[in-house]
Amino acid sequence: MRNLLVPLLLPAMGVIVVLVVLGTPGSAIAAAMVTMAGFVIAIVASRDSIQRQLQVLLRKTRGRIEGTPSGPSVAQEEDTLDEVAHLEGAIQSLHSRLTAQNAQLSQETRTLTAVLDSMIEGIWITDAQGTVVHHNDALREMLQPGSTGIVGQRPLALIRNEELNDAVIRACREGASTRLELQLEGLFPRTLAIRVTPLGKDLPGSAAVFHDVTELRRLEKVRKDFVANVSHELRTPITAIRGYSETLQSGALKDPEVAPKMVEIIHRQSERLSELVEDLLELSRLESREVKLNISHVPMAVATARAAETVRPKAAGKNIQLELHVPTDLMARGDERAVEQVLLNLLDNAVKYTPPGGRVDVFGTLEEGRCVVRVKDTGVGIEPKHLARIFERFYRVDKGRSRDMGGTGLGLSIVKHLVGAMEGEVKVESQPQVGSLFAIFLPVAAPEAASG
Repeated sequence: MRNLLVPLLLPAMGVIVVLVVLGTPGSAIAAAMVTMAGFVIAIVASRDSIQRQLQVLLRKTRGRIEGTPSGPSVAQEEDTLDEVAHLEGAIQSLHSRLTAQNAQLSQETRTLTAVLDSMIEGIWITDAQGTVVHHNDALREMLQPGSTGIVGQRPLALIRNEELNDAVIRACREGASTRLELQLEGLFPRTLAIRVTPLGKDLPGSAAVFHDVTELRRLEKVRKDFVANVSHELRTPITAIRGYSETLQSGALKDPEVAPKMVEIIHRQSERLSELVEDLLELSRLESREVKLNISHVPMAVATARAAETVRPKAAGKNIQLELHVPTDLMARGDERAVEQVLLNLLDNAVKYTPPGGRVDVFGTLEEGRCVVRVKDTGVGIEPKHLARIFERFYRVDKGRSRDMGGTGLGLSIVKHLVGAMEGEVKVESQPQVGSLFAIFLPVAAPEAASG
């Protein structure tokens, strides 16, 4: 108030001076008029000063809100009222506290968003009406909504599933939690396990967590199929061995004509059982990466010749012509034993499924920096619908014929795993009643490795 009293004291001093000078009764009237005029002038001047200071404070406050500089503060100007200066200080203190709180909230929001986006589970948050108000990046990848976005959408618009929509409504209205699993169709089908819960703590809305269990369900199916296939494959030789052994025990052992045939069948079935167990163990070691490959340079001509020598007796017995066309300088990078095993399995299948009088050829070449070996036969061929699955365990195009020929149904699966372990790949082309062509692609050996 000190600055406000200064303009009011000036007129009073002026009245005293006038009274001394005039010294007449009319001077009282004049003094009163002068005093009133002084007061009016002081009030108007004070009002203008306050209004000007308030305008400066308003500009300063608006600049703080907008985050833009607004010039000097009110306290830095002349004739500033203490009340206005105190008001500016209070506003400045409030602005500083709000700025600090906003910075803290912004940091917490960024941290929470980073945590949610780093999760592999998809998450969405809905309001009390069930409309999505927030989600993380993983959910966008799961749902792939395109250009429509996720925020602002209802669950039924994002996933056409009444059960999920009802679960969100129950969570919002009744506070009930729900677990469910659903299938997403499309180019990349997915299986999602979802848990929908209310937000809780008096917060309206719900939260849903999406777990992608597609691979888990696939592995469960593979495990079930594997157990079923192994049981089925083991049942045949075990049943035959048990049946014929019981027949021999019942008295057929003394029959000189029947006994030798039954013993031969038991021996053949036991060999098949042994091969099946060995293939299962080999495949298990490959899948669990227990097999340690010795990677080095492998002369493909030598590996092919060794594999061919093993199957030549069987090919000769069926009058099948087996020819090798692999350059002696073709060197691959891989494990020598694994390469021979792959070629042996492919050649054995080629001879097995080629009718008598047919032909099997092996071609080796270098293509696009990779060693390529192709095994071509003139066998029965494979229908196109089977080509995508022939590398699966126990998959057979003709189950009855394959078992009669002594196959375990694991040879091509072992080929795929061995080639993959050597950073290669295997492909197949086939036409029914024309023949099949299996090709393996392996990394080429570096010149310095090959020379060593």
